[in-house]
Amino acid sequence: MRRSVWVPVAMSLVAAPLAAQAVPGTDVFLVRVRGGAAATIADPPVNLTRRPGYDNQPAFAPDGRSLLFTSIRGDGQADIYRVDLASRAVTQVTRTAESEYSPTPLPTGSGFSVVRVERDSAQRLWAFNDSGGAPVLLLPDIAPVGYHAWLDDSTLALFVLGSPSTLQFANLRTGEHRVIARDIGRSLQRVPGSRRCSFLEHEGGGWALETADPAAPDGAVRRLAAMPPGAEYVVWASPTVALTASGTLVYRLDVGAGAAWTPVADFAQEGLRELSRLAISPDGRWLAVVADDQRP
Repeated sequence: MRRSVWVPVAMSLVAAPLAAQAVPGTDVFLVRVRGGAAATIADPPVNLTRRPGYDNQPAFAPDGRSLLFTSIRGDGQADIYRVDLASRAVTQVTRTAESEYSPTPLPTGSGFSVVRVERDSAQRLWAFNDSGGAPVLLLPDIAPVGYHAWLDDSTLALFVLGSPSTLQFANLRTGEHRVIARDIGRSLQRVPGSRRCSFLEHEGGGWALETADPAAPDGAVRRLAAMPPGAEYVVWASPTVALTASGTLVYRLDVGAGAAWTPVADFAQEGLRELSRLAISPDGRWLAVVADDQRP
């Protein structure tokens, strides 16, 4: 059952922190996307983070020249790293006593936001400058935040952990937030050309792709399509074309053409397995996809 309720800003939920969860070995791969909104994938993927361990949660910089991602290395800390797409050089961006996850460029075009696991295990939303300095707590009274997406310069969509986890819209200026949907997945994305947020909600034994509008009191939730089996993340190549991945396959959904997912690439021969998170560059020319560590 879905409902929209304004939540007092002092309320927080309790859930296990991200750092306490099992961490898989994953790599981030880069793939060229051809055909603009048609989203045809023809070139083989390039491994940007070839090493054992967790490299995940990619996000393109606003200029499309670099990629932020979360990496867990020898000290067990989750920090944010940047890879330059031209040189493939990787640099560490944050070096803190806390763990940072889900780097997301700020709508101002400078800096990025993260979900930070603080020393007391609270998970809240923070912002850093482009160099990984000047940390600022953005929504002090909303926790535990798992994932987030910017819908404009003051409106956020939040995955807030709980039983069940909820989709909430939050106002950065007032701190107010409201529940829009329950029992949702981890994929939150702004639909291009709008302030609508796409998200996944449990439907039977799988997931359904839906959108919600922060301008509507009830969120104006709209169901778009059932997700392919095993697919849990979505990105948008255009206002009407979505991409997802599962197993070795990347799929495309043309929202205005029957809302059925169509395979557009199979990376089995390249050795990619268990495709999961996706990110697309601002110009739509590049797709980042996360897969299990490649075997030698």
